[in-house]
Amino acid sequence: MEAKVYKQDGKISKRKVSLDSTVFDVDPNDHVIWLDVRAIQAAARQGTHKAKERAEVAGSTRKLYRQKGTGNARAGSAKSPIRKSGGTIFGPRPRAYVVGVNRKTKQLARRSALSYKAREDKVFVIEAFSLDAPATRSVAALLSAMEVADKRVLLLTAEVDVNVYKSGRNLPRLTVRDAASASTLDVIGADVLVIQEQALDVLSKVLGRPSTEPAEEVQAA
Repeated sequence: MEAKVYKQDGKISKRKVSLDSTVFDVDPNDHVIWLDVRAIQAAARQGTHKAKERAEVAGSTRKLYRQKGTGNARAGSAKSPIRKSGGTIFGPRPRAYVVGVNRKTKQLARRSALSYKAREDKVFVIEAFSLDAPATRSVAALLSAMEVADKRVLLLTAEVDVNVYKSGRNLPRLTVRDAASASTLDVIGADVLVIQEQALDVLSKVLGRPSTEPAEEVQAA
């Protein structure tokens, strides 16, 4: 599988680059993608919700009226959950929503998401570029030249590039990530992927599967 390479100014070049088949050409697994996305979204929840129960609300613990002889249902204190001023029954408590997903599942999920994008011809490879200082106009002009400015773009860099990140954070349809930390949710949430050429090596190193072919035996002299 090959992809066209764009120049630093956003114009298409005559070169093509080969995409790692173990990363961009696998049989996608939808269930694994769902597992990883669910784990990512669950981990993003704060889990700080809290409601006061009957032991925590303000009020007297005095019995409202005597147990028998009033004709009313027996009642305890005003903190009873069935009363307006009472506590909440089984109210929410602070908790962690983290869902465990093993490393191989996460890797397969990212490979599946990248393979979907590659099959749909939504992977654009661009030559390595850097900025001396944050420049939002430069990044916006680059996306316009590539004709993807009106799409949700995920830009993957070879390493953490602060200037590129700061240049793209004010563009509402652009997300900048270094290739090693891009998640499955980042990939499926984008319309197109713009990947720096050196970032392809990073993806192959992080997500690529080692060859299963047996090594050649060396005969002793």
